[in-house]
Amino acid sequence: MGTAECNDEGDDVARDSELEETGSTLPRRQLGRYLREAREGAGLSTDKAAQLMEWHKSTVNRLERGLTERIRVRDILGLCEIYGLSDEKTAVAKGLAEQTPAKSWWHAYADLIPANVNLFVGLESGANTLTMFQPLVVPGLLQTANYARALDRIYFPDETSEELDRRVALRIRRQNILTRKRRPTRAVIVLHENVLRTVIGDRRVMAALLRHIADLGTRDNIEVRLLPFRAGLPLGMPLPPFTVFEFDRDTHGRLVEPTVVFSESFAGAMYFERRTEVELYRRSFEIVQSSALDTRPSRDMLRQIAREYDSER
Repeated sequence: MGTAECNDEGDDVARDSELEETGSTLPRRQLGRYLREAREGAGLSTDKAAQLMEWHKSTVNRLERGLTERIRVRDILGLCEIYGLSDEKTAVAKGLAEQTPAKSWWHAYADLIPANVNLFVGLESGANTLTMFQPLVVPGLLQTANYARALDRIYFPDETSEELDRRVALRIRRQNILTRKRRPTRAVIVLHENVLRTVIGDRRVMAALLRHIADLGTRDNIEVRLLPFRAGLPLGMPLPPFTVFEFDRDTHGRLVEPTVVFSESFAGAMYFERRTEVELYRRSFEIVQSSALDTRPSRDMLRQIAREYDSER
């Protein structure tokens, strides 16, 4: 094992120890990202923000990098006032600040923090590699507009057409991280065959969706594999949907942010940061991936099922 690897392992152990003592670092990293975007939106430099708060510049920098362990809500409210944030956006920052001391981080969509901040999207946009397993539904990054609209129409039955259109537009805009020309995000995805056979919308919607996924799978940064029914249960038990977020390294070879796993359920979602938890999901994904079809046969299967949907109309 090389010196750099030893150092990385030491950093991981130290980070696990820190999590034991101070709780999850995820809320304060998300808060830091949120405040940095607010400051930049207000057109203020870190020097100016520090001056207005009567702080040293390093205090603002540490807060925005998620390195401040003890965060006072009144300080966050002061920054929100300086940045000219609305009451709604201030409530988001306050909610994140109140969660930073938590020993575990449970994000249940509309419970712990205001629902209009989306932690998942923040992690997704900042990651350089996404590893996903999905046994139930097509991930948002691979959805077509028609599939997304049909799905949301069921899940949000009381929303107007305009509200649904906004949801769909946001989801499609998120997909830019995979298709942009400059440094697109790498995605490694395993879909269970059940995802392809579950009809959302109608057969026309499904046929177009599967061809869309097959086309995305030809891109250099996107790997899509299918886990067919005949593969059974590679782990001997059902595996929930999950995404592993991995981030860039700085000039010293250190991770900009620790790896995070998102695992969802009907009631909410869990975010895992500890090395042992992350490695458990990584090993599980490797087993599932090794049981899945290679990328080319997966694309062939996607197009074959699309043809089946076409012929059954």
